[in-house]
Amino acid sequence: MVDDTDENGPVSQADYETLAAFRYELRRFLNFSAQAAKALGMTPHQHQSLLAIRAAPDEMLTIGDLADQLFIQPHTASELAERMIALGWLERRPSPGDRRRVPLGLTPQSKTMLGKMSKTHRGEALRMRSTLTDLLSRLGKS
Repeated sequence: MVDDTDENGPVSQADYETLAAFRYELRRFLNFSAQAAKALGMTPHQHQSLLAIRAAPDEMLTIGDLADQLFIQPHTASELAERMIALGWLERRPSPGDRRRVPLGLTPQSKTMLGKMSKTHRGEALRMRSTLTDLLSRLGKS
């Protein structure tokens, strides 16, 4: 049985409504993102892969790091990376410090695609900001 109380007291009806609205907004953003990726001929995982690699400090991730970022198994990340390499979106780059590591990096083509996607996503995230801030501020107030 799930306990609907914590150190701050019981979860109110307003909290349930706010959490449902918050999850709705998150799903709405994810749906927006999936449609934007599809419009550019990529899957959500492909978009997330490009973004994760671009956001990495050295703009490179190993297969294991990519799997961690996407919450998928390493063999699934490896298959995803192989498809993206075949599409010309990723490339293997030698690791200067460890020859056993073969990080993945973006190609010029994928950097262009990701730039378009990121501008669109940034705009949508900014549009949602006040809604999400309002929802989060409501939690636990009743």
